[in-house]
Amino acid sequence: MHVRLPRHPARHLAPACALLSLALFLPSASAAADAATVATPELQQLKQQQPPQDADARIEALISRMTVQEKAGQLSLYGPADIDTPNNPQAGWRNAQQETADVRAGRLTGLFNNAGLEGKRRLQQIAIKESRLGIPLIFGADVIHGFRTMFPMPLAEASSWEPALAERTARAAAVEATADGFRWTFAPMVDIARDARWGRGLEGVGEDVFLAKQFAAARVRGFQGTDLSRPDSMLATPKHFAAYGAAEGGLDYNVSDISERTLREVYLPPFRAALDAGALSVMSAFNEISGVPSTANPALLTGVLRDEWKFRGFVVSDYTADEELVEHGYAANPREAAKQAFMAGTDVSMQSGLYMRYLPDLVASGEVPMSRLDEAVRRVLRVKQKLGLFDDPMRGLDGLPAAQRAENPEFISLARESARRSIVMLKNERMLLPLPKAGTKIALIGPFAEGTIDLMGAWSLFPGQSAPVGIDQGLRNALGPNSSVNVVRGSGIESALPGGIEAAVAAARDADVVLLAIGESQKMSGEARSRSDIGLPQAQQDLAEAVAATGKPVVVLLSNGRAMALKGAVRNARAILVTWFLGVQTGNAIADVVFGDFNPSGRLPVSFPQTAGQVPYYYGHKRTGRPSPESAPDTAFKTRYVDATNEALYPFGHGIGFSPVRYDSVELSSERMPLSGTLRVRATVTNTGTREAEEVVQLYIAERAASVTRPVRELKGFRKLAIAPGASEVVEFTLTADDLSFIGRDMKPIVEPGEFDLWVAPSAASGIRKRFVLTRE
Repeated sequence: MHVRLPRHPARHLAPACALLSLALFLPSASAAADAATVATPELQQLKQQQPPQDADARIEALISRMTVQEKAGQLSLYGPADIDTPNNPQAGWRNAQQETADVRAGRLTGLFNNAGLEGKRRLQQIAIKESRLGIPLIFGADVIHGFRTMFPMPLAEASSWEPALAERTARAAAVEATADGFRWTFAPMVDIARDARWGRGLEGVGEDVFLAKQFAAARVRGFQGTDLSRPDSMLATPKHFAAYGAAEGGLDYNVSDISERTLREVYLPPFRAALDAGALSVMSAFNEISGVPSTANPALLTGVLRDEWKFRGFVVSDYTADEELVEHGYAANPREAAKQAFMAGTDVSMQSGLYMRYLPDLVASGEVPMSRLDEAVRRVLRVKQKLGLFDDPMRGLDGLPAAQRAENPEFISLARESARRSIVMLKNERMLLPLPKAGTKIALIGPFAEGTIDLMGAWSLFPGQSAPVGIDQGLRNALGPNSSVNVVRGSGIESALPGGIEAAVAAARDADVVLLAIGESQKMSGEARSRSDIGLPQAQQDLAEAVAATGKPVVVLLSNGRAMALKGAVRNARAILVTWFLGVQTGNAIADVVFGDFNPSGRLPVSFPQTAGQVPYYYGHKRTGRPSPESAPDTAFKTRYVDATNEALYPFGHGIGFSPVRYDSVELSSERMPLSGTLRVRATVTNTGTREAEEVVQLYIAERAASVTRPVRELKGFRKLAIAPGASEVVEFTLTADDLSFIGRDMKPIVEPGEFDLWVAPSAASGIRKRFVLTRE
């Protein structure tokens, strides 16, 4: 990487951005005894030589007995055998016989996305009974938004603005996945995504750094639990390190050409938050930055992670990312690719097999020091030790398969709660919603009207998952047996249906209100699902226009994995609900909101642009020397498009409920804040409606002048609070100098005295504005 990074203070096309499930626990005496009976004689001897509590000494003794080939094996991770991956041409195909031989010979450290307990049990028994040193395997998986119980996609859940909710759903996912033998998850994805064309934005938290940091830490805590020694804890793996979400043109796997300042201010902080929360595994990214692919970037993987942040876990490559250094034009051949990735700081190779193939010879030739090899192995074995795998290798492998276990009613209830809290109501003209449960004829129209797997979203990989509750079923569940809901698809997701529009128009004319269920399919967002057009497919737009022409009021139910450019009848509908991909309880959650059993409280974690031509669009942009004035947006020779204003259609943070909320006043503890002091901000918010409201009160700041230009706004805090009808609530924030810091010219954090603007607001585009001055004392 050619930008200066000081050294001081996606995997997956096939199944796999994988991570390590770490659980550190103290086994019972019986569990320890059972493990000892199956360990190899050599491993038993090691345990006798080193007291069980001296984990480091045990690991060092083990490393001293390992061959170079066995060490390389501990740094090699593979997907399940007998699954060909034609869409991933670099992925090596392996059969079950080879897989078994590799385990017996100590040529792999673990497997990922290998569904089923029987196969895991068999391979773990081979590893601990038949391999020379008996080192247990680790099983990882892409547990992105649930394992058996599927929760909303992470971007949807970020709309709740409730990190504690994300922590609870991650905890539930870990409980279910560890019961199926998985101890490592390739999540959370903490990439900032500011270009809606990029398909993988639905795996993250959106465009804002502050919000992303809160959710990154919460999800790590959820996956890993309060104690890694517990058997239901999974090792979390923040990914993709780094700046994967900055892909040019929103095109997946593309280059990320950004400055070091942008890297440090925008893309690195969520990773630091995840590591500070306890994550011990990091996944490198597919992309390059400034000409250096991330998987072979020592400034990132060693300079930032090790030297600056003192990270003690291990780095795993994304799916064949080390081998792809050749396709990048960075390595001349696979051997050189293995050397570059390993010496840069990538400890574990996923799927390519390059480390097993080339590391022994690279060590023999002196190109890779034995000390570097030992350190990488040490990092992996420490994690396995913390997971308790040496003391109880069969933990999590002795229960019933996921498909045979009864659904956990608490997790189903949590899925419904998470889903309805993820819904964002963008508009509700003349209070069309909520609909009454009696006396209203409803036409449910659109390709998502009936139950469909598309409602689940991407990364629904594992057996035993229930089909999502369809929107039609959710409405009927809410209305009872005498419901009046006429369901008509009207069109396919991307193509017209014979007679579909005619049937939809007839249903609309016969109804009092239309619920228009439209959006993206499961395969239109996700990995390798970048879109150049972020609008609705034409077939659905035509359907919307025809239904709107009937004059009946329309409520849009938008299923989507990204911010979309809405137009025509969809944009002009009287009510719009962004329902994202909500998981297994989709229909029930939507019905809860539509009929008013739940007051919508979601807020956008991404900005919805007016047109696709505005992307990448994000609220925290810079001013430029010729900003377009708010009072005269058509002024020439300013930073503006000739055919659109610079504002979002729906800004970051926007969302409304059934009761209007008014921001009455903002008070500062002082107009001057010393560097060593604090500033208290108090705001009064009033519910002027007749129903309880849930409001997300947001705090933004902007420095007017600094040695490095600053964004027009930056989120620095938020509070979500319930307000009774007619009541007022006082919200308080406290700002410190750290909240006002930025990356200076020397690439180090700095705080500069000066004038600041402050907003307490319901979104990034509104609010009550105040001014204060930061002084040296």
